[in-house]
Amino acid sequence: MTARDEVNGTSGTSGMSVLSSAYASGRAGLVTSPHTLASAAGRDVLQQGGNAIEAAIAIAAMLCVTMPHFTGLGGDGFWLLADGASADNAPLAISGIGQAARELPSELHRGDAIPARGPASALTTAATVAAWEAAYRVSREQWGGKLSWSSLLAPAIAAAEDGFATGRSQDFWYTYRADEMRDDATWHGFAQTFLPGGRAPGVGETLRQPALALTLRKLADAGPREFYEGELAARLADGLRSAGSPLTRGDLAATRVRVSPALTMPYAHGVLATLPPPTQGVTTLQIMGILARLGLKDCVHGSAAYYHRLVEAVKQAFIDRDRYLADPEFAEVPLDMLLSDARLREAASRIDGDTALEWPHRFREGDTVYFAATDAAGRAVSVLQTIYFDWGSGVMAGDTGVLWHNRGAAFRPAHSAHPNALAPGKRPFHTLNPGMYLKDGRARLLYGTQGADGQPQTLSALLTRLIDYGMSPHEALSHPRFLLGRTFSDSRDNLKLESDVGDEVMTALEALGHAVAPLPRHSALAGQAGVIAIADDGLATGAHDPRSDGAAMAV
Repeated sequence: MTARDEVNGTSGTSGMSVLSSAYASGRAGLVTSPHTLASAAGRDVLQQGGNAIEAAIAIAAMLCVTMPHFTGLGGDGFWLLADGASADNAPLAISGIGQAARELPSELHRGDAIPARGPASALTTAATVAAWEAAYRVSREQWGGKLSWSSLLAPAIAAAEDGFATGRSQDFWYTYRADEMRDDATWHGFAQTFLPGGRAPGVGETLRQPALALTLRKLADAGPREFYEGELAARLADGLRSAGSPLTRGDLAATRVRVSPALTMPYAHGVLATLPPPTQGVTTLQIMGILARLGLKDCVHGSAAYYHRLVEAVKQAFIDRDRYLADPEFAEVPLDMLLSDARLREAASRIDGDTALEWPHRFREGDTVYFAATDAAGRAVSVLQTIYFDWGSGVMAGDTGVLWHNRGAAFRPAHSAHPNALAPGKRPFHTLNPGMYLKDGRARLLYGTQGADGQPQTLSALLTRLIDYGMSPHEALSHPRFLLGRTFSDSRDNLKLESDVGDEVMTALEALGHAVAPLPRHSALAGQAGVIAIADDGLATGAHDPRSDGAAMAV
């Protein structure tokens, strides 16, 4: 095992320290996540002989404790699984998406706008735990998993009970939402857990979540269905209803994940794999398909021409995304057409190499966590978990310590003719799309990022750097990124670029018609991505974003 750029980090749990590294490599397994404690939990599972799924569940649970502003039990989760033991096994997708309440408030039935925060935004169930259950079943039945369910949750329980040191990412979002989160009517029950003593803990200060620890212990003892059908489910439903959410115990019990083959598309000498609709996985594939037809061989990496092609490909794919993507059980999503050679060539032909397309389109906010794991057998897991906006709906589900998500706010109003219009029992459009790149049926790249609309944009930069320009994970993650459209901090329809692209590139892009706005180097707005690369000889090299508090760790 090798590790570079190492620093000692204090966990905040019983004085334990962990070694975090910007990037690492090894042959016996590797993990990457946006928090060092989560990466350590996954690495420890691998060291105990666990497989990649088992490691990922331990990471997932720990992130629900240590990154409550981006993920939690009250959110959704998306998994890609690849069994490296056989080149014939196609990647498996687990879509953990909660559905809308069966009985919606009258004002939402009428077509009123869906609130972005508060109890009325907590209108879809949470499928994160159900996704863990589905992944654990694959581990036991197909991957020879031996570790107990409760052992995988044990590190997260300890971190919730003992506390952990607040990191930079959490502190950023505490500060940004400081005024909002004191509104008790909207942020129902939030302050008791996340503003101990009436204030937000600063960087390095300990945050304890005893109620969440009890909930995790209940799940460890009774199993994942307890979240949907047991005594815990009743407490969750009662807490949500008392806050003003339309969700019921029956809604929780009806929550189920969809397990299916991954959505795939050839690229270069391999195959890109992602989640099917209602995620925007097809959008990432479209962007890469358009770029394949435009070609990058004549583009110097990091030049204005490079960024122009990526941004214009994103625009073309987003137009299709905003027209078609929705729950395929409620609306027709023409995947074959969207990924057809004719459609991708047509989109590529509309791109003008000398002029930027105007872009006055809505930007979707959203934050999440990406993590990945691979084991000594070459099996691979690529995952995204979310509570949608930072801090989700702001609503705590009673005394359970569970912060509920606001993914229901991603629906269009019920009266809308759009395929993504709100309806009882329907799953909302999702921006999450973790990915894999495979050759001969075996995973060679695992990748993903947070950032809602920024996800396919960041992935287009990462994938071209990794595949077309042959960069290492650490190098690809360190280069400057872009973000097209409005954000919560800048309502202008512009192209935001991290400043280390250089003045010459910004000036050239402006000359092409892009409304350029600089971001600081390694800006928090550019997402927190992770990458694992697996060589033909089995050597795995991984990194997590320098914009995050995360780390890659190898066995």
